[in-house]
Amino acid sequence: MRDARRAAGTLRAIGAVSAAALGAGLLAACGTGVSEAGGQSPTATTSPSASPSAEPSRSPSPEPSPTETTTEPTPEPSPTPSDTPTPEATPAPSPTASTPPPGAAPPPPPAPEPPADLASGAQGERVAALQQRLADLGYFITDVDGDFGHNTQQAVWALQKSAGLYRDGIVGPQTQAALDQGVRPQARSSQGKVIEIDLDRQLLLAVENGQVVRVINASSGNGERFEAQGRSYRASTPRGSFAVGRQVDGMHSSTLELGDMWRPKFFSGGIAVHGSGSIPPHPASHGCVRVSNSAMNWIWDSWGAPQGTAVIVY
Repeated sequence: MRDARRAAGTLRAIGAVSAAALGAGLLAACGTGVSEAGGQSPTATTSPSASPSAEPSRSPSPEPSPTETTTEPTPEPSPTPSDTPTPEATPAPSPTASTPPPGAAPPPPPAPEPPADLASGAQGERVAALQQRLADLGYFITDVDGDFGHNTQQAVWALQKSAGLYRDGIVGPQTQAALDQGVRPQARSSQGKVIEIDLDRQLLLAVENGQVVRVINASSGNGERFEAQGRSYRASTPRGSFAVGRQVDGMHSSTLELGDMWRPKFFSGGIAVHGSGSIPPHPASHGCVRVSNSAMNWIWDSWGAPQGTAVIVY
């Protein structure tokens, strides 16, 4: 029994020694790994030359600096004038409309507007210039006073008749052109003092030795039939060569009760050249040749035309 106990103790001793030796070997095998506390050994720290497969450091990343994490906001670009509509903006004029391109010849100035037409009732310097021009050409004008009245209208009608224009008494572009060109009728007679009556153009010409002294607007017989004192007549002015016969220096009433005649000069029966208050630019009388009262006064007082003066009607 004693030997058995001794042997058992010896075996326990050997087991203890073997267990201690085995534990020491295990500890020696883990010395490069994990420490007793389970933390990483200082020798296990990853050097900068460690391979990429090494586990990265678990230490927290440093807080980024403001320049690393905060980007200064970029201001929005200011809109250009073309991006922002201007309310009720007036479009700028085209450069070509007002400003020629550099080096280009300037555009010609705009053509001046034509002057306004002159008509009865107009006044001013242009009317005075019209009257003076008519007088220079021999058209009968009483005064150069700048007043477009009855006598000026008579002279304008005479000019239009001479030029073959429409007889409206208005000085428009065509009438002004005739005035500028100096249009005036020519005489048919060549000697002496002659009253020429142009029925086609409704003009009376005072002629001296083939030169027209005055051009007077006239109105002759209209060719219509009329009744007077129970008899029928045709309102015609005879053509041919005549002479001044009876004359009345004043107002004379027609024996046929056809109206009054101012200072008539008869040249064919009851047909006379006389003054009247109505001398339209077309034939309108019963056969006599009407001129304005002022023109008849000029024939009597200034020019003469006594009895025997030749009268040629064509």
